[in-house]
Amino acid sequence: MTDNVVPLFKAPLNHTDTLTAASPTPAPAAGTGRPVRVWKRTASGLRTAVTSEQTRTAARLVARHGMYVIGGTRITAKRTWDGRTASRYERMIRAAEAGGNFEEAKEWEDRLQRFRSGRHNRRMDLLRSAPDLAKSVAVGTGLTVGGLLLLGIVLAIANKDISWLFAPIGTVIEAIRMIVVVATVVWGPALTVGPWLALLALWGVGRRQQTAPQWTLPAQQRDDVGAPITPSIVVTALRDLGIAPLRNAIKDMGDAGAAMLGPIRIAGCGVEVDVTLPSGVSTAEVQGRRRKLAENLARHEHEVFITIPVAARTVRLWIADSGALDQPIGPSPLVTDETMTANYKTGKAPWGQDLRGDAATLSLYQRHLLITGLSNQGKTAALRALALWLALDKTVEFRIADLKGVGDWAMFDGLATTLIQGPTDDHVIAATEMAEGMVAEMERRIQAPPGTVFTPLVGIVDEAQVAFMCPAVGADKRPYGGSKATSRYFMAVRKIHNQGRAVDVILQEGTQDPTDQNLPKLVREGAHTRISLALGTESQARMALGDKAVDGGAAPHLLRQGLDKGTVVVASDGIAIPAGQAAITVRTHYIDTDTAAQIAERAKAMRAGVTTAHTVDHGPVLDPLADILTVLGTDSRVLTQDVLKRLTALNEKAYGGWSFLDLKRVLEHTGAEPYKSDGRMVIGRDRVARVLANRPDDGSASAAE
Repeated sequence: MTDNVVPLFKAPLNHTDTLTAASPTPAPAAGTGRPVRVWKRTASGLRTAVTSEQTRTAARLVARHGMYVIGGTRITAKRTWDGRTASRYERMIRAAEAGGNFEEAKEWEDRLQRFRSGRHNRRMDLLRSAPDLAKSVAVGTGLTVGGLLLLGIVLAIANKDISWLFAPIGTVIEAIRMIVVVATVVWGPALTVGPWLALLALWGVGRRQQTAPQWTLPAQQRDDVGAPITPSIVVTALRDLGIAPLRNAIKDMGDAGAAMLGPIRIAGCGVEVDVTLPSGVSTAEVQGRRRKLAENLARHEHEVFITIPVAARTVRLWIADSGALDQPIGPSPLVTDETMTANYKTGKAPWGQDLRGDAATLSLYQRHLLITGLSNQGKTAALRALALWLALDKTVEFRIADLKGVGDWAMFDGLATTLIQGPTDDHVIAATEMAEGMVAEMERRIQAPPGTVFTPLVGIVDEAQVAFMCPAVGADKRPYGGSKATSRYFMAVRKIHNQGRAVDVILQEGTQDPTDQNLPKLVREGAHTRISLALGTESQARMALGDKAVDGGAAPHLLRQGLDKGTVVVASDGIAIPAGQAAITVRTHYIDTDTAAQIAERAKAMRAGVTTAHTVDHGPVLDPLADILTVLGTDSRVLTQDVLKRLTALNEKAYGGWSFLDLKRVLEHTGAEPYKSDGRMVIGRDRVARVLANRPDDGSASAAE
């Protein structure tokens, strides 16, 4: 029966059981998804509204005008304070003392004493004036009332009516009542409008002084590229550099910083102004913020140059007209004047224009030259332009090695006595021997009788980094490349740098990407004229121009790669550099290859004819081992010092610079090495003869070479 009984009451299922029993996946409650979607749409709308241009414009508007009011209040309060106190005089005294102008400081101190004395007298007069004022009020009131009564008497007599006696006094009282009534009516609106008028006045002061930050200005006002440079723009740009002492000093100056500026002068395609910095601000700090200063002046970084003139604590700003430096300069006088000639000793090469727009000319007389820069920036064209001018002096002899070898110097075939073109090790060897030939000519000239006159000999090595990085080694085991004393090219360049200019043997080198490996320090410091095109880093700029030029404001690393092709920074006494500067920026004339060939033809027509050698005459092939046997003669053994002397006598050109190490390299591992006899190093004849007798035909030094 129990199974058939239907219970009258069943235990109620809990909520969980109901859901479980009804469905394993509960349906969402009606309307639960809509709040989420509404919240997302609201958040998205708020984000769009906050980040929209209209919101940013409105925020800038509020911030700008608010800062006008705040700035106007600050300026008005400062002006009031300055007018009522001695703070202005004290500030000017401090500024004069900081600038070392003690005469001006004394003058301002006298003015301060006069101001304080006058203020004291006015205060004392004010204290003494109270009784006099009361007496004056009483007398004035009595006279006024008496006058009105006298007028009333006259009116009463005239009208024969006693009531006119007090008519003037009544009229005055009525006028006072009307004034009070009008004042009562006007007072309420005046109290309401007055503060707004005061705010408007403060806003006007702030707006005239541009107290709002740059970021709050509207787009059309902030985009003021090309605006004329005025003193207020320069001072504002300096104030906003982020240098706290400079900003505070400008704020404390009574003339808003105008005293820092010299006259703004037109300088070529821009303007130039000297800025005397206040105490506590170094020129290096301003130089380090060149980009920010340019942006504050509404210019690009390459349109602002900062140099250090002679005056202490002064920077010279050159600010280009917007876009002016992107315009090409005119053609070279070498192109426009077909009658032009050159004079190596007294003339200057017309090379380009400086930033002021003046012609930039460079003297090459007895000055070794180094030009460097990144690849494809116009280095070869700038160097070739100087050589083309020199070619118009028919007394100049050229020896040229183009280690790029793409025809940039091909027009000098028939002008140069030596023209090597190519990038291989063989070309580097030929270039090295060309440099060594210049050394030999230099030494011949040095040893000539006093008073001998020599024609200029100019050696040019383009892409000289190829020579310094060359791994080739000669038969004497000396490398051609490298930066050590064993490097043949390095030592030839050093010798020319040391003594060449005295006898008009000059070396000009062009190289890329200067480093200590491809442009050794001793070589770059041996150049009298150092030139740099655009470079990648400040450290490269220091290698190219030297620390003095870079510390003085030279910045080839800030030139724009590709856009400033042909623009060079020059450190040399052969070019006119403004006083106090260590370098000058020049925009060189570009002469293309075809035009350069035409100029070269004019130079060839001035000469009797030059035969150009494309290789260097090595002279007879040397066999050092055979030469050693020759100088040993019939002696069984000879001291090494005597062997060196005999080799020099045999062939001074080949062996004149040999040392014991050179002798050892030739004999090393041959079986004929020097050995000691009676405590002294000697070379045995039988050993050398045995090595030569057993040497295969292709084992000679000449064959190996």
